[in-house]
Amino acid sequence: MPNRLARYAWGVLVYNLGVIAWGAYVRATRSGAGCGAHWPLCNGEVIPQAPSVEMLVEFSHRATSGLALVAVVALLAWTWRATSPGHAARRTAAWAMFFMLIEAAVGAALVLFQLVADNPSMARALFMSVHLANTFLLLACLALTAWWLSPVSGALPAIADTSPGAPPRGSGAARDAGRASVRARFAAGAAAIIAAGISGAVAALGDTLFPSGSLAQALGADLSATSHILIRLRMFHPVIAMVVAAAVIVIGMRSGMAARGDVRRLGFSLAGLAAGQVVIGFVNVLLLAPVWLQIVHLLSADALWIAFVLLGAAALGRRTPTVPAVG
Repeated sequence: MPNRLARYAWGVLVYNLGVIAWGAYVRATRSGAGCGAHWPLCNGEVIPQAPSVEMLVEFSHRATSGLALVAVVALLAWTWRATSPGHAARRTAAWAMFFMLIEAAVGAALVLFQLVADNPSMARALFMSVHLANTFLLLACLALTAWWLSPVSGALPAIADTSPGAPPRGSGAARDAGRASVRARFAAGAAAIIAAGISGAVAALGDTLFPSGSLAQALGADLSATSHILIRLRMFHPVIAMVVAAAVIVIGMRSGMAARGDVRRLGFSLAGLAAGQVVIGFVNVLLLAPVWLQIVHLLSADALWIAFVLLGAAALGRRTPTVPAVG
């Protein structure tokens, strides 16, 4: 069974997924200006005295985000205390703290520069793109921290490089070449998934600000040269997402069939999540992106990203056993 620190680390990851989902609800319901152009105060008050619905939505998001920051601070302190110098979880917990601070800074900038609610500017799209990329990096660090802290659950063989001309298997050169090849493939895959996520964030913003009454109307707006740039940009997301999903499915299936243990489970899970994400995205388009389905689509993307990151960690080598000082 995982120790208490590992359980806490997984809990922090799950909690942050909840905060992300609530943030998507804030954006989808245009409640981001509920506290006005004030941060960290809400309309100049620590606790709103006469809150509207939009204010309650935005204030609750700020409160849960603040708790997420505290949770990551505690995770870093506990990890530093419970593990020995050089433990991988120390590095990922420290990076999680860094990305959490960036997350707070970007969120504050969105409010202070009034890039919320009905603001249709490209500046808002750019900030949201940075926000999405940073969120993915935060989730990656939290997931890896929990992974490194969890007990080893069986063999985690690295995926060997089987390309033509590769050095003989079993040699040190073969292992190094295999790890370098796997590392390059996963780095390219991670960049592609983040790019697909950014295009999805821009598409979701366009759906929120410029809702369509029918699928035909939406498609017409996407192709019209007179439409707002956010509407015309959203048509690129399905293309990017389909290409990336196909590549991720191939990576997941190849990993699952070439290995065993955690690599096998994560590989097949990744392929299933990628296929499911395509289906959810297709339904999202057909239903004209209702708020609840936008949130499901985002959480599915987050789950896919986490599975991809953990597959890379599992494929590249065995986890370092945890040496807890307490718990």
